[in-house]
Amino acid sequence: MKRSLLALALAILSCTLASARELPRYAVAIGPTPVLNTPSFRQVFGGQLRLDPCKGVRPVEFVALTGTLFRIEGEQQDEGLTVYRVTSNDYPYRSAAGYFVDARFLKPLAGRVRERPRSLPGLVELQQRLLAALGRPYVWGGNVQAGVPLLKRLYPRADPLAGVDCSGLLYQATDGFTPRNSLALTSYGAAVPVAGLTPAAIAKRVQPLDLIVWKGHVMIVLDEERVIESRMGCQGGGGVQLSRLQAALQKLMKSRQPMDELPPDGRGAQGFVVRRWFAP
Repeated sequence: MKRSLLALALAILSCTLASARELPRYAVAIGPTPVLNTPSFRQVFGGQLRLDPCKGVRPVEFVALTGTLFRIEGEQQDEGLTVYRVTSNDYPYRSAAGYFVDARFLKPLAGRVRERPRSLPGLVELQQRLLAALGRPYVWGGNVQAGVPLLKRLYPRADPLAGVDCSGLLYQATDGFTPRNSLALTSYGAAVPVAGLTPAAIAKRVQPLDLIVWKGHVMIVLDEERVIESRMGCQGGGGVQLSRLQAALQKLMKSRQPMDELPPDGRGAQGFVVRRWFAP
């Protein structure tokens, strides 16, 4: 009888401890934080791996901004380094591999859990921030043009991620207010009807900060005359650059057609849409 009670007590204790381990844990980014689609941080940032989006070496998903809230879904070791598997409302996209953060970039939260505050700057400030990135290199997963300070200290041989990709340019300018994914941007805000229009007609219809976007890339209408974008530039000429609005549309429409919505069945593979998300 005593043995049975002892076994029952141990079983209850074991279940209690297991449940405690399964409780959600949260942590917050103490600074700009690289989020990878692999737990192999030492390989990615140890200097042996060259990050090359043109050749498909793309372990960096995005750089979480200071204060970004993460839910810790798991923990593992990478050559003695603690790596967390995480989820975040700042990057809510599905991933078969999962998302991972070096634990040293995070501060565990024991008390009240809060999402990172978001506030959208005004039009002039946004335009100035976009222009401030002009000339910066294209970095896959990058959205902090100055790079990641703690990354430089913890991984001296690492690529500092000092640059922005196409949606990262917008994400940086808006302090993470906008989605961090070009596919998400194709349905962000309201559709601007452009199907069947000429480049000149589209140029007259768009407004500053409208998005000319398709799955894989986004251009931002800076003002009535120009667009700004961060181009991958595998054949040269990459990075953040300006173009004349109508000329950019003419070039784009040699390979893509304007649509009011991109259909979900894949028939919009050669199309683009214009989305209006900013209200002055």
